Amino acid sequence: MALMERAEFADLAALAAHRQAAWQRQREYVLARSPLLRRAWGGRTPPLSLDGLADLPLTDKEMLRESQRAHPPFGDYLAAAPDRVARIHRTSGTTGTAMNLALSAEDAHQTAVVGARAQSASGLGPGHRVVHCLNYRMWMGGYTDHATLEATGAAVVPFGVGETRLLVETIRDLSITAISCTPSYPAVLERTIADHFPGLRPRDLGLRLGLFGGEAGLDDPALRRRLEDVWGLSPRNANYGVSDVFCNFAGQTERDNDLHFMALDVLHPELVSPETGAPLPWREGTQGELVLTHVARECQPLVRFRTGDIVVLTGTGRAACGRTAPRFRVVGRSDDMVVVRGLNAFPTQVAAVLTRNPALSGEYRIVLEGPPPYDALPVEAELAESAPPAEAASLAAAIEAEMKRALGLTARVALLPFGALPRTEGKTRRVVRKDRA
Repeated sequence: MALMERAEFADLAALAAHRQAAWQRQREYVLARSPLLRRAWGGRTPPLSLDGLADLPLTDKEMLRESQRAHPPFGDYLAAAPDRVARIHRTSGTTGTAMNLALSAEDAHQTAVVGARAQSASGLGPGHRVVHCLNYRMWMGGYTDHATLEATGAAVVPFGVGETRLLVETIRDLSITAISCTPSYPAVLERTIADHFPGLRPRDLGLRLGLFGGEAGLDDPALRRRLEDVWGLSPRNANYGVSDVFCNFAGQTERDNDLHFMALDVLHPELVSPETGAPLPWREGTQGELVLTHVARECQPLVRFRTGDIVVLTGTGRAACGRTAPRFRVVGRSDDMVVVRGLNAFPTQVAAVLTRNPALSGEYRIVLEGPPPYDALPVEAELAESAPPAEAASLAAAIEAEMKRALGLTARVALLPFGALPRTEGKTRRVVRKDRA
C-alpha cells in the first residue's frame, strides 16, 4: 500500500524516497495498462526518476473527455480490469462535459485517508457531529467526501442538498456542531431562516465549525469575518481537490489559512506556466498551474495532468502546526481567467473587492457577452438588503474606482437589487461566457 503513516508530518526527504519507490511501480503499471498515456507520450518511455518527469508531455481534461467519448464509459485510461471498479462517480461538469470516475476499493481507501488528513487539520474529529450538505447523486463531493468526514472519527449526518427548512430543524434537533458545504450555501440557509424561523439567528444554531469546499472565495478575509460574525463558527477551506485526480487532498489548518498539500505520499505535484506549459521551480513564491501525477492509483491513473488551477506556493518548510505539507493558495482557474487590456483577472480578485463593501450582499458574476479581447470587465453585483437603491449609481462608480485602484483594470459595474442573483446549493458559477452558451 502506498499510503505513508502521518505523511503530512513526515520528513520531506523520507517522503521523496517513498514517492519515488511508488512511482517506479506505478510507471510499469501505466506503461502496460494505459493506452491513453502511451498515446500521449508518442512512443517515449516514462523516466525511472520523478526528477525527469517534466520531459514527458502534459495531459489535460480534453484528452480525458475524448478518451471517454471514444471508449465509454471510463475511457482507455481505465488501467484496472472492470471487475476491480468498486465505486462510480461523475464530475459536476462545471467546466465542461461531466466525466465518469472509477475507483477501486484501494483507490477509495486512499481517497478517504488523504481527505481525512485535510478535514482533521481543519479541526474535525471525534466528538463532532457534522452535517454533509453536498450533492450525493454521483458527484464525487457527496459520498466520497462523506467517507473522508467519517475517517476523521466524527459522526456524519448525510443530508445532501435541498429541503433547507428541514436542514435547519435537523441541525437544532441533533445538536450538530459542524457543517460541510460550499462557501455560498450559508447564504441560502440565511434566507430560509429569515423567511421561516422568526427570531432565530444563524449563530443560534450552535455550529462551531464550517468545512467548506467546491468553490473559491474563502481566502477573502471579509467573507471569513462575515461567516464568523453571522454564524459564530470557525470557517475553514477544508476540502480542496481535483475530482479526476483526488477528491480532497488539501485543506487549511486551525493555525494557517494557506492550503496544506496532504498527499505527498501518493501524488507528485509540479508547477508549470499556464501559457506555455514550461516547468517552473518548486519554491516559495512561484505562481503557476498545478500539475499532478498519481504515484499510486489503480483505476484511472494520470501522469502530468493539468488541473487548470493557478496557485502560488507559499511554504515548503515545516509549518506552524508542525506539518511538512507544502502550503499554497489558489489564485484562480485558467478557464475562469479574463484578460482585460493585457491584465489577468480572476473571480477571486473581484470578490475580494466586492466583499469589503457593506452596501453589497457579496453575490456577483462576471458576464462576458462575446469573445475576447475585452476592454473592460463586466461585473454584475448585488446590493445588500439594507442598501438604498437610490445610491446605486454613485456606488457603482465608487466600486469601479476601487477595482481600478486594487486590480489596475477597468470594470463596468451594474448593481442589481438584493435577491436578483441566484443562490445555489451546489457550485456557484461566477464567470458566464454567453458566447459559449
